[in-house]
Amino acid sequence: MSVKENLAEIKENIGQACKHTGRNIEEISIIAVTKYVSTERAEEALDAGLIHLGENRKEGLLEKYETIGDRATWHFIGTLQSRKVKDIINQVSMIHSLDRKSLAKEINKRASSPVPCFVQVNISEEDSKHGLQASEVESFVDELQTYENVKIVGLMTMAPHIEDEEKLRGVFRQLRALRDRIRNKGYAHAPCEYLSMGMSNDYKLAIEEGATHIRLGSSLVGE
Repeated sequence: MSVKENLAEIKENIGQACKHTGRNIEEISIIAVTKYVSTERAEEALDAGLIHLGENRKEGLLEKYETIGDRATWHFIGTLQSRKVKDIINQVSMIHSLDRKSLAKEINKRASSPVPCFVQVNISEEDSKHGLQASEVESFVDELQTYENVKIVGLMTMAPHIEDEEKLRGVFRQLRALRDRIRNKGYAHAPCEYLSMGMSNDYKLAIEEGATHIRLGSSLVGE
């Protein structure tokens, strides 16, 4: 199916999820995760009216950026090695995977202006997933106050790949509660407004639980 057809179905699902919870569809940013597809398919996403593209590897990002450039708003959504920050910092608009101080330090050093970052949280505490434990997040955010080029705009998590809706909702609710606690502190460096959560298999639940940024690969652009 074309990206345009997939997007129409996704938007219908988003509309239903928003209707259930009294949310405004305008609050939801769709990030097309293009890491497994060609530059041509990524361009098809832009032609369908999407503006946010997500990549999880430096090489994939730079390869597509060469052709697409600033026609897209680029999101780095994968684990980011500190030594690769310098290679992507001028191309990305948001980093969704801030999970350690050494990375924050490198972003702060390399960026010429504040970079919107999501702190990655391993809510489900799976060994296979990156991210801070929920209990570490508040002190981590507090420690970043002197990093003038790191702006904490929200929290990100990856839910476990399971069918159990209640467990999935529990993960999303925990992240939302943590976001609320940080947002309520009124930090200048960490407005923490957003929630990057929900992928192809669980984005409707994530939206019902407060997601503002959903990261869609297979259901939108394909494998």
